[in-house]
Amino acid sequence: MDDSIALQELKKALGERVQTDKEALYRSSFDGMRLAFEHEAAIQIDHPDQVGVVLRLANEYKVPVTTRGAGTSLTGSASPARGGWVLKLDQLKDLRIDPLNRFAHAGPGVVVTDLQNAARDEGLFYPPDPSSLRYCTIGGNIACNAGGMRCLKYGVTRDYVVSLQGYLPTGEFVTWASDTRKFATGYNVRDLWVGSEGTLGVVTGATLKLIPAPETTWSLLAAFPTERDALTAVEEVVRKRIGPAILEFLDRPSVRGAEAAFQQPIFDGLPGRSLLIIELDGSENEVATAKEKLLSWARDHAEAHRAAPDPASAEKLWDIRRACSSAMFELGDSKLNEDVVVPLHRQADLIDEVEKIRAKFQVAIGVFGHAGDGNLHVNIMHHREDPVGSRRAREALGELMQVVVDLKGAISGEHGVGLAKTPFLTLQLGEAEIATMKKIKEVFDPNGILNPGKLFEPFEVWDKKKEVFRFPWDHR
Repeated sequence: MDDSIALQELKKALGERVQTDKEALYRSSFDGMRLAFEHEAAIQIDHPDQVGVVLRLANEYKVPVTTRGAGTSLTGSASPARGGWVLKLDQLKDLRIDPLNRFAHAGPGVVVTDLQNAARDEGLFYPPDPSSLRYCTIGGNIACNAGGMRCLKYGVTRDYVVSLQGYLPTGEFVTWASDTRKFATGYNVRDLWVGSEGTLGVVTGATLKLIPAPETTWSLLAAFPTERDALTAVEEVVRKRIGPAILEFLDRPSVRGAEAAFQQPIFDGLPGRSLLIIELDGSENEVATAKEKLLSWARDHAEAHRAAPDPASAEKLWDIRRACSSAMFELGDSKLNEDVVVPLHRQADLIDEVEKIRAKFQVAIGVFGHAGDGNLHVNIMHHREDPVGSRRAREALGELMQVVVDLKGAISGEHGVGLAKTPFLTLQLGEAEIATMKKIKEVFDPNGILNPGKLFEPFEVWDKKKEVFRFPWDHR
């Protein structure tokens, strides 16, 4: 491979869109994982056809290509681990709402909030809501099959992808499925691309399903003495078929951090309690019926509860949830944020195991997340410049992943594998399963140019100063 010749050809084809200055390369060298890599060029795409040009050249000269939207990935999926070229799709922002078919036609650079607002203007609703929705893009959401708080009722990104348009790593244009409500023609490659973390192709357009917007919402905050009490109560919500749109859990360390930020307890006289935050939505009648069931549940199971009588009050309840993530940094300057998933009836067991890990490795851990579908975010905190504490955090992470697998769970529910979780993939998947995935990759990408180094290979980084190899989570 001669990168200099390839780069010359690329500049001839795309001109000033090919950025090689120091500032541009720095901006495209890392994502939300904050692990930077040197690479040759950043390519600002402003028309979908240019993607095919880039990939044809990259495939011919065997240049690694990493696709990037807003760079909000927390696992290194959007970082150029093997150098080469970064394909920037954030300017592909075409967006059109089709109210008759209830579709959104979106470029990969469309920000999720912008899509939601455009749908709302038509009385429609796009439910997936990752926490970075004000910044993250549809292309990135498709790449990692993003979820969010509403997954309990509405599902994840995959459930809203009708069809995809884009390019194979060889530069050939493809369309997977069609803009119809049914499609049973050939293999379902569309869903194979969703969640593939940019390793099988590059999405340049998506048709997304929209649904009618709910008429109203209603929120409730409930306090419990322990995490087990709270998570056992979650099971009762499910058994009663109340059907909330959102059901969020906060453990006591997370709540104490939020209370410190607010400088007051969430419930007077009951500081530091584990919390559930629940939102109902739907028609006025549906919400009224579910509300009565939920209040009855709260009286039976919660130590205290508080309803939000209006949207402004509801927003204050959600401020508690939002405060938890930032409050974690009072416990350390670096976070190992793991989006693990376990069956609903094993969530309390997971929290018990986290308590054992916390004591064994003497690390600060806060847990919060989507208790309605078993997707809890376990935040292992450490100080980056403390080698002993950082080592304990890494060891705690390894034990957590084994616990999750032992509980018949998943090591990632919505963040993906990227670089951060490559050391743990073999805990989750067997040799035959990984070998099959690698064969699929080889069929799509025979020269291995697209987002290489992700998913399958445990990743290490050479630290020049300390002359040692470090795993990627040392950098977070």
